[in-house]
Amino acid sequence: METNELPHYDMSDNPTGCCPRFHPDVWDGVELHFKDKPFVRAETKSVMHVPVNMGKVFSRVQSHVEAATGFDPDNTIVLSRDLSPWKSEHLFAADQPVPDEEMVTLSGDFVTKVFEGPYKDAKDWYDEMKQLAAGRGKADGEVWFFYSTCPKCAKVYGKNYVVGLAEV
Repeated sequence: METNELPHYDMSDNPTGCCPRFHPDVWDGVELHFKDKPFVRAETKSVMHVPVNMGKVFSRVQSHVEAATGFDPDNTIVLSRDLSPWKSEHLFAADQPVPDEEMVTLSGDFVTKVFEGPYKDAKDWYDEMKQLAAGRGKADGEVWFFYSTCPKCAKVYGKNYVVGLAEV
């Protein structure tokens, strides 16, 4: 993909009216290249890696992003990673500065892998992504996850797709 591009997120296939149906083939095995790509940074609280205020934080940030930049299905991703058992970090793609939110940039090359299954498998997915990064010569590469649907929509669709991104 071109620098700072993301795969298209098909918003037209949205029977729940919440999260659109995720199409894993568009995201699996993609190489992403970021150079100072802007994101809104937010943190959520967790209890032993289980998020406790994610809905509130995501709603706030998403409303601020949409108010400031509009909604772009070609620039839709929220990258998540655990900083500790008690805190997670989330990066929301944004085309321009978003008032009242912390802005950061991300640079690097990433490869994606789509997983399907319950959140409890995330540790195994993390290990697999670290091995993928090491196999590409970047053993210390960052690993992020893109949770493609909320738990309610994943239940409706019968699939819980999660995209791993490994820095390579």
